[in-house]
Amino acid sequence: MEELRISPTKNTPEIILNPEGIIRIKGRSIHENVADFFEPIEDWISTYITVPAEITSVDLNLEYFNSASAKVFIHILQKITYVTLKHKKFIFNWYYEEGDDDILERGEYFASVLDVRFNFIKLK
Repeated sequence: MEELRISPTKNTPEIILNPEGIIRIKGRSIHENVADFFEPIEDWISTYITVPAEITSVDLNLEYFNSASAKVFIHILQKITYVTLKHKKFIFNWYYEEGDDDILERGEYFASVLDVRFNFIKLK
Protein backbone atom coordinates (compact mmCIF):
# COMPACT_ATOMS: atom_id res chain seq x y z
CA MET A 1 0.00 0.00 0.00
CA GLU A 2 1.34 3.41 -0.95
CA GLU A 3 1.38 6.56 1.17
CA LEU A 4 -1.10 9.20 0.03
CA ARG A 5 -0.19 12.88 0.43
CA ILE A 6 -2.29 15.84 -0.56
CA SER A 7 -0.84 19.34 -0.20
CA PRO A 8 -2.96 21.99 1.49
CA THR A 9 -4.60 24.94 -0.23
CA LYS A 10 -6.45 27.89 1.27
CA ASN A 11 -9.65 25.78 1.24
CA THR A 12 -8.39 22.21 1.62
CA PRO A 13 -6.39 20.52 4.38
CA GLU A 14 -3.05 18.79 4.17
CA ILE A 15 -3.60 15.04 4.13
CA ILE A 16 -1.00 12.42 5.02
CA LEU A 17 -2.08 8.78 4.94
CA ASN A 18 0.75 6.41 5.74
CA PRO A 19 0.24 2.62 5.76
CA GLU A 20 2.45 2.38 8.87
CA GLY A 21 -0.52 3.72 10.83
CA ILE A 22 -0.19 7.49 10.53
CA ILE A 23 -3.18 9.54 9.41
CA ARG A 24 -2.93 13.34 9.54
CA ILE A 25 -5.43 15.98 8.51
CA LYS A 26 -4.35 19.58 9.07
CA GLY A 27 -5.66 22.98 8.03
CA ARG A 28 -8.93 24.32 6.64
CA SER A 29 -11.64 22.24 5.04
CA ILE A 30 -14.15 24.43 3.21
CA HIS A 31 -14.59 22.66 -0.11
CA GLU A 32 -16.98 23.40 -2.88
CA ASN A 33 -17.13 19.70 -3.73
CA VAL A 34 -16.40 17.63 -0.63
CA ALA A 35 -17.17 14.30 -2.31
CA ASP A 36 -14.55 14.75 -5.05
CA PHE A 37 -11.84 15.85 -2.63
CA PHE A 38 -12.39 13.10 -0.06
CA GLU A 39 -13.07 10.20 -2.47
CA PRO A 40 -9.40 9.09 -2.76
CA ILE A 41 -9.00 9.48 1.01
CA GLU A 42 -12.03 7.32 1.76
CA ASP A 43 -10.84 4.73 -0.80
CA TRP A 44 -7.38 4.64 0.83
CA ILE A 45 -8.87 4.19 4.31
CA SER A 46 -11.23 1.45 3.11
CA THR A 47 -8.22 -0.46 1.81
CA TYR A 48 -6.07 0.34 4.86
CA ILE A 49 -8.55 -1.02 7.42
CA THR A 50 -8.41 -4.45 5.77
CA VAL A 51 -4.75 -4.79 6.86
CA PRO A 52 -4.10 -2.02 9.40
CA ALA A 53 -0.94 -1.32 11.39
CA GLU A 54 -0.78 -2.47 15.01
CA ILE A 55 -1.67 1.08 16.11
CA THR A 56 -3.35 3.67 13.92
CA SER A 57 -2.65 7.22 15.07
CA VAL A 58 -5.04 9.85 13.71
CA ASP A 59 -3.99 13.48 14.14
CA LEU A 60 -6.67 16.07 13.41
CA ASN A 61 -5.41 19.63 13.53
CA LEU A 62 -8.16 21.69 11.94
CA GLU A 63 -8.47 25.45 12.13
CA TYR A 64 -11.86 25.52 10.44
CA PHE A 65 -14.20 23.15 8.62
CA ASN A 66 -17.72 23.38 7.26
CA SER A 67 -20.64 21.06 8.00
CA ALA A 68 -20.15 19.05 4.79
CA SER A 69 -16.55 18.34 5.82
CA ALA A 70 -17.69 17.45 9.35
CA LYS A 71 -19.92 14.69 7.98
CA VAL A 72 -17.02 13.25 5.99
CA PHE A 73 -14.66 13.44 8.98
CA ILE A 74 -17.13 11.53 11.16
CA HIS A 75 -17.53 8.91 8.45
CA ILE A 76 -13.74 8.55 8.05
CA LEU A 77 -13.16 8.29 11.80
CA GLN A 78 -15.92 5.74 12.13
CA LYS A 79 -14.26 3.63 9.42
CA ILE A 80 -10.94 3.80 11.27
CA THR A 81 -12.52 2.37 14.41
CA TYR A 82 -13.05 -0.83 12.42
CA VAL A 83 -9.34 -1.66 12.88
CA THR A 84 -10.46 -3.15 16.20
CA LEU A 85 -12.14 -5.90 14.18
CA LYS A 86 -8.59 -6.92 13.17
CA HIS A 87 -7.51 -6.81 16.85
CA LYS A 88 -5.59 -3.58 16.29
CA LYS A 89 -5.72 -0.26 18.15
CA PHE A 90 -6.41 3.34 17.18
CA ILE A 91 -5.66 6.69 18.80
CA PHE A 92 -7.50 9.90 17.92
CA ASN A 93 -5.62 13.13 18.67
CA TRP A 94 -7.62 16.34 18.31
CA TYR A 95 -5.49 19.49 18.27
CA TYR A 96 -6.92 22.92 18.96
CA GLU A 97 -5.51 26.39 19.51
CA GLU A 98 -5.67 27.77 23.04
CA GLY A 99 -8.88 29.79 23.25
CA ASP A 100 -10.51 28.17 20.20
CA ASP A 101 -13.51 26.77 22.02
CA ASP A 102 -15.42 26.15 18.77
CA ILE A 103 -12.89 23.65 17.44
CA LEU A 104 -12.57 22.01 20.87
CA GLU A 105 -16.35 21.65 21.14
CA ARG A 106 -16.56 20.16 17.67
CA GLY A 107 -13.94 17.58 18.66
CA GLU A 108 -15.88 16.78 21.82
CA TYR A 109 -19.00 16.37 19.69
CA PHE A 110 -17.18 13.95 17.34
CA ALA A 111 -15.98 11.92 20.33
CA SER A 112 -19.51 11.68 21.72
CA VAL A 113 -21.11 10.80 18.37
CA LEU A 114 -18.51 8.11 17.70
CA ASP A 115 -18.48 7.00 21.36
CA VAL A 116 -14.69 6.84 21.39
CA ARG A 117 -11.96 8.49 23.41
CA PHE A 118 -10.13 11.46 21.91
CA ASN A 119 -6.92 12.99 23.22
CA PHE A 120 -7.50 16.75 23.25
CA ILE A 121 -4.22 18.58 22.77
CA LYS A 122 -4.10 22.34 23.34
CA LEU A 123 -1.67 24.30 21.17
CA LYS A 124 -0.30 27.65 22.31
